[in-house]
Amino acid sequence: MFIQIIAVGKLKEKYLVQGIAEYAKRLTPYIKFQVVEVPDEKAPETMSEAEVQAVKAREGERILAHVKSEAHVIALAIDGKLWSSEELAAELDRLGTYGTSHVVFIIGGSHGLADEVMRRAQQRMSFGRMTLPHQLMRLVLTEQIYRAVKINRGEPYHK
Repeated sequence: MFIQIIAVGKLKEKYLVQGIAEYAKRLTPYIKFQVVEVPDEKAPETMSEAEVQAVKAREGERILAHVKSEAHVIALAIDGKLWSSEELAAELDRLGTYGTSHVVFIIGGSHGLADEVMRRAQQRMSFGRMTLPHQLMRLVLTEQIYRAVKINRGEPYHK
């Protein structure tokens, strides 16, 4: 299985980079795993709705340029489905067995995801209604992917 995370913006915080690197290393024996960063759009602090949509559209183009046609896309969205770790594991297992072996999780920028990206996604997943920093979300998602892999292999870790 090949799992990618495509995320807007460059990760700068050393502790987050190290955490993601650790889980990516742990995933190496089990799956192919990759994090792709696309540049965020430089924008002023205050923008009109039209300007926000334009920023999201430009970021969306950058995201979609990395999504292969055969990939199953799961967009992270506050209005997405809430999954337990076990449900995520079951879904990844189902996709790998009956769907596609290439799964892409997408994390948008500070303004969210463009409509084009949301239309490309086959599923939406939420980690809850709280707003979390997008950079931290990468670490949480990477850990959950690792947890799901361990659950599917029946190996200890997820408790």
